[in-house]
Amino acid sequence: MMQSLSTRHLLGIKDLTESDIQLILATAKEFKDVINRPIKKVPSLRDITIANVFFENSTRTRLSFELAEKRLSADVVNFSASGSSVKKGETLLDTVNNILAMKVDMIVMRHSSPGAPHYLAKHIPANVVNAGDGTHEHPTQALLDSFSIQQKLGDVAGKRVAIIGDITHSRVALSNIFCLQKQGAEVMVCGPATLIPKHISALGVRVSHDVREALNWCDVANVLRIQLERQQIKYFPSLREYSLYYGISKQMLDELDRSIVLMHPGPINRGVELTSDAADSHHSIILDQVENGVAVRMAVLYLLAQL
Repeated sequence: MMQSLSTRHLLGIKDLTESDIQLILATAKEFKDVINRPIKKVPSLRDITIANVFFENSTRTRLSFELAEKRLSADVVNFSASGSSVKKGETLLDTVNNILAMKVDMIVMRHSSPGAPHYLAKHIPANVVNAGDGTHEHPTQALLDSFSIQQKLGDVAGKRVAIIGDITHSRVALSNIFCLQKQGAEVMVCGPATLIPKHISALGVRVSHDVREALNWCDVANVLRIQLERQQIKYFPSLREYSLYYGISKQMLDELDRSIVLMHPGPINRGVELTSDAADSHHSIILDQVENGVAVRMAVLYLLAQL
């Protein structure tokens, strides 16, 4: 296995090779052992300064990156657009160049515009990690989802994964499709026709509009949140109706002829895409995903710092 990544940045899964993905997951496995020790810190990035530059709200991703950075002993700078000079009209590049002038080595960025991290990577010398760019990609979420499947089922290759919910507005869906396919998994997307992009089958995925069909087909159901904040128009009559046709309950999972794994990138709209008893059931590895997220982000930051 190659011992370094083929790219200086993590901008999207599309840019990674299968060897890159396997290296990140193997490194994450080692870091998962570290974060379960009594002393959870390693000095791997002791001389590295990382800036978390978030132009969009985030709880889990931001905390996960910050924890990963601190576990690796990096110096951490947090930047939030809501209280910054961006509100005064400062450009993205000026903002980041000001941060770089403070001798920052790596930028972790979330932005509402698709392609913003790619733009940045072309113009600055620091490593750039995409923590989500609009409805485009969210590479570390896809990597932690794959790592969670690997930890639970032993391997991703040959598994059937159904991604269920708001596919149109989800950056998690696209990154997951690329990541799973590169590792040899089969992927199905499922949701109302209005929430599935028109030509998505061109990516080599199955398409279903029947949630029970998807659950019967898959080994893993990765359920996505309805992203009301990204929807400028109504894509379905009401949340109640969505829940009626596409919501997943523990009873539905228990009625399947075999046990499947239930995942969710969070935050969960309880009672909409998942009932509480499904989210908290033995099928669910949702909290494992959160723990695995720290290990995967440690792996990504560590490997990029070696380049």
